[in-house]
Amino acid sequence: MTSRREFLAASAAVVGAARWPLHLPEPVATGTTLLFQGDSITDAGRDRTRTGANDIRALGSGYPLLLAAELRDRFAERDLQVFNRGVSGNTVPDLQARWQTDTVALNPATISILIGVNDIWHVRDKPHDGAVARYEAGYAELLKATQTALPGVRLVVLEPFVLRVGAVSDAWFPEFDDFRAAARRVAKGAGATFVPLHEMLQALARKSSPAYWAGDGVHPTLAGHQAIARQWVKVVGKL
Repeated sequence: MTSRREFLAASAAVVGAARWPLHLPEPVATGTTLLFQGDSITDAGRDRTRTGANDIRALGSGYPLLLAAELRDRFAERDLQVFNRGVSGNTVPDLQARWQTDTVALNPATISILIGVNDIWHVRDKPHDGAVARYEAGYAELLKATQTALPGVRLVVLEPFVLRVGAVSDAWFPEFDDFRAAARRVAKGAGATFVPLHEMLQALARKSSPAYWAGDGVHPTLAGHQAIARQWVKVVGKL
């Protein structure tokens, strides 16, 4: 694990070394809200007692912090309001249970969601026929309800990913690929922007080692979070 001080120092060095290709369309209203939602990968150890926008401790030590820092640096005149509401251990039903309070009430213009690894992980040692179908149906229902509650919201769906190391073995496959495909279908059905992560991280792991990017196969390292943030920018491009 990396300390917060080490994380921030390394992040600053990486971000400062090269500017990501990124722009915001005109017009973007001052104070536009960007919300990151998901499980522990998004949570990244955030301080849940702090709920304000753009609070370093509230953003955690992962890709939401990296993206918030970059966006607010690059577009200071827009005063973007960035929140992280990821909760460790969450599945799609968990998101549904807290969605009104942790998402709709914030009235975000853009919602970025990464969910899915727990929907398979939590049932791997139990009978779970139909788990993929339940994941897909619940996810699709969540996005439809979001679009009804927040007309015009932009949805960004991040692909679930794992690397074969630590807690992840070959036994996760091919079922995990079915969850990935379901997330892609959900994004397409909702007209959401889909950010592919799994194959991108596999390619990086082949150049070094899986543990370099995600020590236990699920939770990204510092380098893994940076890779996710870079991919997010590459695909989303603009808010």
